[in-house]
Formats: sequence, structure tokens, C-alpha cells
Amino acid sequence: MTKPAYLQLGAAVLANRAAELRTRISPCRLCPHECGADRPRGEKGKCRLAAQAIVASAAPHFGEERPISGTRGSGTIFFSSCNLACVFCQNSDISHSTRGEAVTPQELASLMLRLQGLGCHNINFVTPTHVTHAIAAGMALAAVQGLRVPLVYNCGGYESVETLRLLDGIVDIYMPDLKYSSNAEALRYSGARQYWDRACEALKEMHRQVGDLVMDESGVAERGLLIRHLVMPGGIAGSERAFDFIAREISLNSYVNVMDQYRPCYRAREIPELSRPLSRGEYRESVRQAQRSGLSRGLPSFG
Repeated sequence: MTKPAYLQLGAAVLANRAAELRTRISPCRLCPHECGADRPRGEKGKCRLAAQAIVASAAPHFGEERPISGTRGSGTIFFSSCNLACVFCQNSDISHSTRGEAVTPQELASLMLRLQGLGCHNINFVTPTHVTHAIAAGMALAAVQGLRVPLVYNCGGYESVETLRLLDGIVDIYMPDLKYSSNAEALRYSGARQYWDRACEALKEMHRQVGDLVMDESGVAERGLLIRHLVMPGGIAGSERAFDFIAREISLNSYVNVMDQYRPCYRAREIPELSRPLSRGEYRESVRQAQRSGLSRGLPSFG
């Protein structure tokens, strides 16, 4: 197994990175919202959190992509709240709330080590963007205490390049969504200004850091970029433009999960264009669009 990137940085560098990330929450500019909340003083940011991370759940998960879940599961740590406000969110009970347990960096480190002890292939930080400072502090402690598995940054794609640069050499696998190829649609349905521009910048930075997805002999991811794109009814996600961007500006060898599980959740039933499930025909056409862009890794086969 390839040695995780963070083990090559050393304890002092990891601690310094965590400290630098913490400066980015006072005032908060961790993500592109740059809401300016003084989170260490108790002010809540756009994400509805002050400085302390809240964990909704932590357990082995077998429902991720095959390279992430493998045979022993992905060690997922689900963080409450989110820097996006998707009206169709399938995890709205977590991402639109602060339900869960507030954790210290040492408690977060202990969760990572417990999941590693259960045999998980990796530690998978789900919805990490708004608590990146806490994750870095926790993993700096965990690395000293014996953490040895890859780290997965499982995010919504609305990321600050400046924050991502502080994760260079820490994160092994980036797993972002590329939700929309239209800034207007992203603002309307996820409350994110300039989502397409910021996500494109972020994916380029992620790929610069870790490259295309690399797997071991058993097909489990060790390092690299895995991109998710949720196909939405009526072409709302702008799939064709998203795939063209990945193929032309990231890599033709990109591993892309074209997801078909859209259904009207949370407030989507109140919005006519989002109130129906995705049709099979819409999904197949989206996969064909990805293929026409020259992408192939991760795509389904229809026989």
C-alpha cells in the first residue's frame, strides 16, 4: 500500500497547517462564501456553525463508490451542517441542522483511529468544507498516534483554492461533487454564488495536488481525484458542459461517477421543475454525453 501523503509531512508541518486553517475562521473565509463570521468568538457562519465541529455519525460505510468502500468499508465521519443550502438535499436532516455531538480535536482523532482499527480502507470526511480547520487539528494528532490510512475529502465542490492549498500533502483522495455548470442554477437551488467558477478552480487545484485516481491491485483507491455528478431532471445540472470541462481541463483519465439517484427530497417537492424523479432516459443521455466528451473511467455500461 502506498504511504499516505500526510505521513511524509511530519508532525510540525501538520500542526502548522492546522493553525493556519484556524486563522481562516476569524474572520471566516474557509469557503467561497467568505461570510466573515468570527467563529472562535461564537459567531455562526453561513454554515450555521461556530468554531467547533459537530459529528452526526462515524462508522464503516459500504455504499460509496467501489474504489472507496472496497471490501472493508470506508471510515465515514459525517459532519453536521454544510456550506451549501441545496433545496433537494437527501441528507437534509444532517446538512441543514447542527444535530450531533460537538467534538474536540482529540475526540476527532480518536474517531479516526477507531475506524482504522475496524479495518476501514480510509477515513472519509463527509461534508468537511466548513470544518476543515477542525479536521486538520484532529488528524495532526491522529497521525502522531498511529493513523496510517488514506484521507478522503468528500465535499460539495464549493471550495476555496486558498483553503485547499493548505490541505496539499494532507488529503490523499479528493471526492468533490460537480453539481452544476451554471452559476445561476447553483444560486437558485443551492444558495452558492459563482458555484461553477469556484468549483472549476477547486477541481483544477485538487487534480494538481493528487492527480488521477490511482488504485491498488484489489481496486481500492490510494490517491487521486474522483468526481461525482448528480444528473437532475430537465437538464438543470448542465451535465454536458460539466463533462466537457472535466475532459478538457482536468483529465480524460478522470474517474467520474455519473449518479442517477436524484429524487425530490427536502424542499424539492415545492419546486415544480425539481418535483419529479429523474427518468431513465435522462440518465442514459447524460452518460452518453460523458462518453462523447471522451470520458470512460467510472461510467456505467448498459450492455
